Amino acid sequence: MNETHKSEAVFCCVSEKAIEISDAYQFIQSETAGGINFFVGTIRNHNEGKKVESLEYHIYDDMVVKEFYKIIDEASAQWPVEKIYVNHRKGALNIGDVAVIVAVSTVHRSEAFEACRYIIDELKHRAPIWKKEITTEGVFWVEGCEHKHAGRN
Repeated sequence: MNETHKSEAVFCCVSEKAIEISDAYQFIQSETAGGINFFVGTIRNHNEGKKVESLEYHIYDDMVVKEFYKIIDEASAQWPVEKIYVNHRKGALNIGDVAVIVAVSTVHRSEAFEACRYIIDELKHRAPIWKKEITTEGVFWVEGCEHKHAGRN
């Protein structure tokens, strides 16, 4: 199941489908926005000295989307955003896949940079998303910025 919420100013989604940068760009554009900032998180082939072969995101959709909206509301209260796009993958992903896109459009570039950074940093620390890294040294669970070893395959 995919959890998607969309209004004229906010797109928020947790999905098993591939995330397309062009879809995010199409949504985030605004005639009044002079600045659009993107953060695109991809799956890399290493983490903390270990070779990553693949990973899985485990997400409780309703809880994550609620937290996403809290963070979006906080960003909207701090910066004059035009539009916000947040899309996070769940399930199995391969090296190079897009895992998350956060995009923000504002009248001026500085607000777009600041709001986008705030949103992705808060998502990483607060959203209940568990990442299972499959490495050459075993399987490791990652929640936010903390790592827990789960043994070997």
